[in-house]
Amino acid sequence: MPSKDPSSPLRDSAFMSNGVTHAFSMVDLSDEELCQQITKVPASESDEELTKIQVLGASGQHAAMMRLNHPVRIHVEGHLGDYSFAYNRQADIRLSGNAGHGVAEGMSSGAVRISGNAGAGAGVAMTGGTLAIFGLAGDRCGAGMRSGSIFVRGNVGDEAGVGALGGMIVIGGDAGSRLGDAMNNVTVFIRGNVKSLADGVTEAPLRKREELRLGLLLINASIRGDAKEFRRIVPEAMLRAEATQRGEVVPNWR
Repeated sequence: MPSKDPSSPLRDSAFMSNGVTHAFSMVDLSDEELCQQITKVPASESDEELTKIQVLGASGQHAAMMRLNHPVRIHVEGHLGDYSFAYNRQADIRLSGNAGHGVAEGMSSGAVRISGNAGAGAGVAMTGGTLAIFGLAGDRCGAGMRSGSIFVRGNVGDEAGVGALGGMIVIGGDAGSRLGDAMNNVTVFIRGNVKSLADGVTEAPLRKREELRLGLLLINASIRGDAKEFRRIVPEAMLRAEATQRGEVVPNWR
């Protein structure tokens, strides 16, 4: 593809047919310059039809596009290294490749979708937004998250959800050891097997309202599957609160 002026709208008809109006290269721009150019692209007036941007030249760069805060849709071609899209706000990002450790760490809004695999610490300390990984995820997926949703189509490693205080984690494959360690007020839905649950968490009945909620979330994350195939894992304190209908959870500090 011929090189483009990094600050100019894209004129290539193949991209224009997909609604892409701007394209930038990670080869030609530093990460700081790339983020600056992205934020200069005018946002759409419609929340349902975001401005589309293509980013080329991804080849394992670390800390790529951190702290983006712009309501646009970005499609990145290639693989990225550690801490890509960390602290994302508003942007709807799709990566056609793999991501390293710490993808979408600290994300507060928007969405990040990874077509391949992700390393350890995916979605650590998220406070909002949606992270969808269509391959595998490493250890400590969702560690310390406060809110938001994480979807992994494949397997996750050990200690998924460790220290998480809010949000939801959906696992389409298997999970490693100590799932949910020190987890509080978090729900994990899993379709496969669990090597071991951490102390203080337990399998709970999949209630009808949870089934409906999960079904909608799977559709929104573009993940195939029937909600009935999943099991629900919650903190024991959360299950006791449900049983007594107190409507609150007493923290388990252990």
